[in-house]
Amino acid sequence: MTKMQEYGHIVFNKQIAEGIYWMSVNAPDIAAAANPGQFVHMCVHGKPSVQFLRMPFCIYDASADMNAVDICYQVVGEGTEQLSKLVPGEFVDIIGPIGNGWNPPENTQHALLVCGGVGAPALNLLGRALAIGGAKVDAVMGAQTASKLACQEHIECSVAKSGGTVHITTDDGSAGVHGFVTQVSDELIASGAYDYVAVCGPLPMERNVVKAAFEHDVFCEVSMEKLMACGVGACLGCTVETKAGRKRCCVDGPVFDAAEVIW
Repeated sequence: MTKMQEYGHIVFNKQIAEGIYWMSVNAPDIAAAANPGQFVHMCVHGKPSVQFLRMPFCIYDASADMNAVDICYQVVGEGTEQLSKLVPGEFVDIIGPIGNGWNPPENTQHALLVCGGVGAPALNLLGRALAIGGAKVDAVMGAQTASKLACQEHIECSVAKSGGTVHITTDDGSAGVHGFVTQVSDELIASGAYDYVAVCGPLPMERNVVKAAFEHDVFCEVSMEKLMACGVGACLGCTVETKAGRKRCCVDGPVFDAAEVIW
């Protein structure tokens, strides 16, 4: 797929959880071409001193009707700190859509989405597409604490339309189940109810969810979180070890068949 570069003005940029922001950028060409699971590479337009490299963000929401690409990001350094201070009307330089997205089986009947931390944005468009396609969708969302739960409303909307259920977990018990995501996802996968699992979050969480899916013979895809320097497959800084050799997360992923990844 051809990547496009747009200088998009910010429609809104608002905090939605502790340290986590939701930004919408006017980028009609990228929005029209985006598929669930792909990402964009972004920098603050006209301020090269802020960051040397672009920042990758999964596409949280996008459509031709919106004319905009939405991202969710966590403030973790100078670049994302600068993004958090931008206001509507200011511009960002955005390239996308990049990478290979989710590829659930066409006959998926009951899907489980599992996300931890800021992994939820990568699953939003997938949940919507599965629900539109007639699949029942359940989700498990986890965070350290209730104040860091992000993107819950959008995930809940897609899940509700499909007739599914959203399960919430927090490490400190301030919302939902007191414990880790896998305490819930392991039990759900073991029930035998699912024919597809999609997971995005911290690597240890992903590894454990994938293990449960393997044990119960459920097809599983995983969106890998890697530091992507160039975003075009040139620098080889985001490689993933697979059974077919090293793959580049930015162009061969970020979504992989979990069975192909060497864990």
